[in-house]
Amino acid sequence: MADFPPCPKCSSEFTYHDGTLLVCPECAHEWSPDEDSAASSGEAVIRDANGNTLTDGDTVTVIKDLKVKGSSSVVKVGTKVKNIRLVDGDHDIDCKIDGFGAMKLKSEFVKKV
Repeated sequence: MADFPPCPKCSSEFTYHDGTLLVCPECAHEWSPDEDSAASSGEAVIRDANGNTLTDGDTVTVIKDLKVKGSSSVVKVGTKVKNIRLVDGDHDIDCKIDGFGAMKLKSEFVKKV
C-alpha cells in the first residue's frame, strides 16, 4: 500500500490517489501532490481564476469589471495588466494599470495570458 500524506484540511490519514489528485474520504477535500510539496516547503502557490500558477512578471487579463475604491471609475473586462508582482495578503497582486496607476488585485479576478 502506498504511503500518502495526510489531508491538509482535516489531517485524516485515509487519503487516496484518484487520477492526478489526492482525495480525503472524510472531508472530500481534493488537492494535487504538487500543492502538497509546495505547502510543505513553505512556498505560497498563487493561482488565477482558471487554476494556472502565477509568477512575478506575468501578464494577466481582468475577467470581471472591477470598481476602483475611492473613485467612480471601473477597470473593464479584458484589461491587460503587464509585469505583475505577487505579494502576501488578501489582494495578492501588485501592478500598474494604464489610466489608473498602482493597484492591488485579487488573483481570482484575473487570468493568465
